[in-house]
Amino acid sequence: MEIKTIVTGVLLGIGCFLIVVASLGVVRFPDFYSRIHPAGKCDTLGQMFILLGLMVYNGFSLNSIKLLIIMVFMYVANPTATHFIVRAAYLAGVKPWKRT
Repeated sequence: MEIKTIVTGVLLGIGCFLIVVASLGVVRFPDFYSRIHPAGKCDTLGQMFILLGLMVYNGFSLNSIKLLIIMVFMYVANPTATHFIVRAAYLAGVKPWKRT
């Protein structure tokens, strides 16, 4: 087994784990503001690990450059989108969860 395959498997495994954790966070957290946190952070990081694993598997090629461009776009777009969704919810009057 090549080292490239092992590194790809580890990166894909980490990415899938983070996406599962983000999904559990969306289901388990009590209110909108808490749920958007794992959706914005863990999901972005999980997608980055998956794309990085695919880049390692492909090697240096045109497809890797395309994956890198997608990764940079997601790195900027996902947190920005979640920030504006939360801001819109706050301005619309969505109340945060008060119970502890």
